[in-house]
Amino acid sequence: MTAPSRLSPVDAFRVGAAGLRARPLRVFLSALGIAIGIAAMVCVVGIASSSRESLNRQFAALGTNLLRVSPGHTLKGDQSHLPDESVAMIGRIGPVTSVTATATLATANVYRSDRVPPGETGNLTVMAARTDLLGTVGAGVANGTWLNAANARYPAVVLGASAAKRLGVVRATPDVKVWLGGQWFTVVGVLRPVALAPELDFAALVGWHAAKSTLRFDGYPTTVYTRTRNDAVLAVKAVLGATANPENPNEVDVSRPSDALAAKQATDTALTGLLLGLGAVALLVGGVGVANTMVISVLERRAEIGLRRSLGATRGHIRIQFLAESLLLSALGGLGGALLGVAVTAAYTAYQGWPAVVPAWATVGGVAATLVIGGCAGVYPAWRAARLSPTEALASP
Repeated sequence: MTAPSRLSPVDAFRVGAAGLRARPLRVFLSALGIAIGIAAMVCVVGIASSSRESLNRQFAALGTNLLRVSPGHTLKGDQSHLPDESVAMIGRIGPVTSVTATATLATANVYRSDRVPPGETGNLTVMAARTDLLGTVGAGVANGTWLNAANARYPAVVLGASAAKRLGVVRATPDVKVWLGGQWFTVVGVLRPVALAPELDFAALVGWHAAKSTLRFDGYPTTVYTRTRNDAVLAVKAVLGATANPENPNEVDVSRPSDALAAKQATDTALTGLLLGLGAVALLVGGVGVANTMVISVLERRAEIGLRRSLGATRGHIRIQFLAESLLLSALGGLGGALLGVAVTAAYTAYQGWPAVVPAWATVGGVAATLVIGGCAGVYPAWRAARLSPTEALASP
């Protein structure tokens, strides 16, 4: 008995590839739909993962153990203030490793020169700062120097990163001065952006003693920054209000700056889910395009199908041929989309200064999804092509 004819995988691949090469433009456009869907999904996952990794590195470098204490409001709704000894009292809490403070000087403004109209403040604030501020909040100096025991008693100022840009100060040098509180202050330093205390980016920081002697500072801190041991953050947070203002603990606001970054990450995660849904829709549309291409291919190639059937090809051979074409078409789109998604993710993360992270499951899963979609999209065209009889196919125009 003669063994039934079989189409080997290699032959199926060659026959399917020949069918795609015959219609390159249509194949390109159909594969492009799949590629866009996969690229969108890989980009969304890759960018979200890269953003999360960047945030984790920020947490590792800056820490999540910084607490921020500020005055709230009285029962009458008036603005409260922290006692001037609040910094010392907070420093006596056992798990506290460092504490410092700043105070907003509402009566002073900073300008590039004494010719600038008083109303054009640029939304910049003037703050009195203690000399140990940088170590507690995790800030750094971009150029120049920070306030120290010597210059903190004199008209010296350190500008936040955004404040320096708005004032047009590029570098801190002895001949660069700004008009602050009705007198000239020498710019001795410019800070780098401060992730956990962004209010410092828009501030002009002067020494605590200089603020008292030249800017009528009353000595009350408006923000106290506290570093604690990592295992005692919540415990310290619970007692900070009563420690900073024992008489009126309800008039103290305590926050954790890293919570804002964590909330941003949660928002990004929700947005990632939405964008993944849009990518899935694009992938589904690409699958419909593959199915449409294969159905039209069956209608156009009836004569070829009839000839192959007349030469001995079985219905199974025809099904395998068209299913192979559909899978190859989807695989081309999936691989192209994965490569495009990785390239776009790498370019975007390089622009943002993030580490590029594209999970392997996103690329492998994307290509696997295209094969599943291609297989589903090719089932009906393959079944329809296999049902054509040789006489019916050859009789078609």
